[in-house]
Amino acid sequence: MNTAFVTQFIPVLLVVGQTLATGAPAANPETATTVQAALVDDNDDTPYKTLSFTNINLVRAQTSGGGLTVEGGSGNGVKVEMFIRGNNGNGSLSKDEIEERLKDYEVSIRQEGNTVVAIAKQRSSFGWNWKRGLSISFKFTTPRNMSTNISTSGGGIKMSHLTGKQRFETSGGGINLTDLKGDIEGNTSGGGIKLTECRDRVVVETSGGSIDASNSSGNLKMHTSGGGIRISNLNGIINVETSGGSITGDRIDGELKAGTSGGGIRIRDMAGSIDAETSAGSVEVNFTRVDKYVKLETSAGSVRVQMPMDKGMSLDLSGSRVSAPLSNFSGSAERDRIVGKTNGGGIPVVLSATAGSVSINQQ
Repeated sequence: MNTAFVTQFIPVLLVVGQTLATGAPAANPETATTVQAALVDDNDDTPYKTLSFTNINLVRAQTSGGGLTVEGGSGNGVKVEMFIRGNNGNGSLSKDEIEERLKDYEVSIRQEGNTVVAIAKQRSSFGWNWKRGLSISFKFTTPRNMSTNISTSGGGIKMSHLTGKQRFETSGGGINLTDLKGDIEGNTSGGGIKLTECRDRVVVETSGGSIDASNSSGNLKMHTSGGGIRISNLNGIINVETSGGSITGDRIDGELKAGTSGGGIRIRDMAGSIDAETSAGSVEVNFTRVDKYVKLETSAGSVRVQMPMDKGMSLDLSGSRVSAPLSNFSGSAERDRIVGKTNGGGIPVVLSATAGSVSINQQ
């Protein structure tokens, strides 16, 4: 994700180590609208600073040591809350200690046109003492129709109840997405991803965790290099891939492409078309409806399918042992290979197991 926008916002609305008085004029009164500002001691529930803005349609944020939360669906304005904790094992700090440590950080919360920008980052890494580090998190409460461009290198990302274009990235935490609609794209290098009730276009990726997706629809693409994938009640064009785990799912309607190098694939209540492949496990699929194609392959396990066969199908089945009901069939049927047509042919069904058996509708 491109976070180069941070360098464009050098002017600072909140000056580190100083208190912003309520109603103080913004650096640029034409573009920065400050409704309120509060400074209180930090704890789990109370923000260190709170600012409110109006006429906003985009949230941009970057923090190097904390999480980011964007919660839509409330009111017309945007409220920004900044939370601060120590990252040296002592989460609760006094106000004086926080302000002393903040001298090592650049913190900026301001309005730039129709964009609210929040930044918290170290001024310099030279001679850095990690014991003086801070975890600086931001929470944005916004209208539902809001786009985002946010990133953190030290915490998780949580987004909910938003419509628009969402771009997000974290190097040190998980991602939790709830009730998002629009163009959604993000990734993490250090955590899992959970999404539910997301619609339209969703592209998410993690290098270090599992993915759990449910109750969502549209063009959905999910990739992980370090965990399993669980999908449930999805509708649309779905692409899931993992290099280090299994893929399980149920109540899938549409076109599913699934691939794994490190586990099995098991899908129940599949309605539509599927292309699934694994190098290290078995493939099991239970169909309630077959649409355009079925392609299932494994190099180190078996392929087992339950599906209605009342439509015309063109079969290409291969494995160490192959079994399938062959009513109204024309073609060749051998112990390890079946090639031919049922009911005059039609839907291509390709099932292949290099080192295992293949079966259709067998107990």
